[in-house]
Amino acid sequence: MSVKVYSTPSCPWCTKAKDYLKANNVDFEEFDVSVDREAAMEMINKSGQRGVPVLDIDGNIIVGFDQVNISKLLNL
Repeated sequence: MSVKVYSTPSCPWCTKAKDYLKANNVDFEEFDVSVDREAAMEMINKSGQRGVPVLDIDGNIIVGFDQVNISKLLNL
């Protein structure tokens, strides 16, 4: 399973999303879109959003910390 998290260091919901994944032992790749322009453009292209967090779970895009949908996609 591929999990990508697009976030910024100052975003409290990004921290909540990453902490939730860590608490459930989900491996993820993190992209700091505040410094990684290529990742930021990838995030915008995938989600149509500029806000963070954006999670890409096996190609399923979740905007924001939507714990219910994250859990469903990860079978938690």
